[in-house]
Amino acid sequence: MVTHCGWNSILEGVTARVPMVTWPLFADQFYNEKLVTQVLKIFVSVSVQEMRNMGVSGKREAIENALKEIMDGDGAEEMKKRATSLGLMARRAVEDGGSSCSDLNALIQELSLL
Repeated sequence: MVTHCGWNSILEGVTARVPMVTWPLFADQFYNEKLVTQVLKIFVSVSVQEMRNMGVSGKREAIENALKEIMDGDGAEEMKKRATSLGLMARRAVEDGGSSCSDLNALIQELSLL
């Protein structure tokens, strides 16, 4: 899977529990890419910054290399484990009693008092 690193697509990738290739286009997408590739280490960058000066064949090679890395690269198994772990945490957060569920309920209660 390839993501442009919009926050919703990142959440979809995390909840699907699969590593993805990142291809940010503008704005906060580059910051989101750093989070998932360098901090969480669950996605692989296609190196868009470097690709801007390459021809079409260079872009194809960069995409191919990123896909190979998430499929069977040296750290692929560890990346898949981290993605699975984060995905399970995300799913628990939206279940009854989870942090996101509780926060939403608290917001609704707060707004109902206004």
